[in-house]
Amino acid sequence: MLLNADLGESYGAWTMGMDEQLMPLLDQANIACGGHAGDPLTMRRTLELAKAAGVQAGAHPSYPDLQGFGRRSMKMCADELEAQLLYQISALDGIAQSLNHPLSYVKPHGALYNDMMADPIIRTSVMRALASYYRPLKLMLLATAEQVQHLKEAQEHGLELLFEAFADRAYTDEGKLVSRSQAHALHSEDQALEQALMLASDQSVLTESGKRIDVRADTLCVHGDNPAALALVRRIREGL
Repeated sequence: MLLNADLGESYGAWTMGMDEQLMPLLDQANIACGGHAGDPLTMRRTLELAKAAGVQAGAHPSYPDLQGFGRRSMKMCADELEAQLLYQISALDGIAQSLNHPLSYVKPHGALYNDMMADPIIRTSVMRALASYYRPLKLMLLATAEQVQHLKEAQEHGLELLFEAFADRAYTDEGKLVSRSQAHALHSEDQALEQALMLASDQSVLTESGKRIDVRADTLCVHGDNPAALALVRRIREGL
């Protein structure tokens, strides 16, 4: 089980996250591309951290929403969304190529990630954008009960998928994440550690109702943007 996290989300004089401490604990770094966060200097510094730690670099594009941190859905036509994705991915990939640490995958951010999972039209736009890129990049999707369908869609576009699970989020009986609006959506540190180890060893989770369901994931998303979260990531890495 690989570990991934969202990094490079500082912007200008505003700093977010604990990237330097978190990076050595990861296998994959999802790096902001300027759509919701990240500026050219932050992108370069984050890629340098990834290269030094031997961590895979991935693009973390979003709707063009700096003010809302990419957490607001936006109505965009297919051509506009595809162009926006290519623009952000290319910007990060250009810096990555200059550092001789090229990107290997793409994970959409925030509202775009959620919309992509819920709406096949938006998911098609994302896949079309990656399929048109000049070289292959894997696409990271949430591991759900619809994996077979998502694999079929990806094959039609000539894409390879990475399926992702979450350590600190509760799951519904349908295999989806419990909405953050619910009080029990986020796990405690001990619950998150237990879920991470269960995902790695048994490819399953216990849902909010206590039901055990299969969640077949290649990579586990962790968050380390504060000292308590960073301590949890260390415990997960040690447990794995």
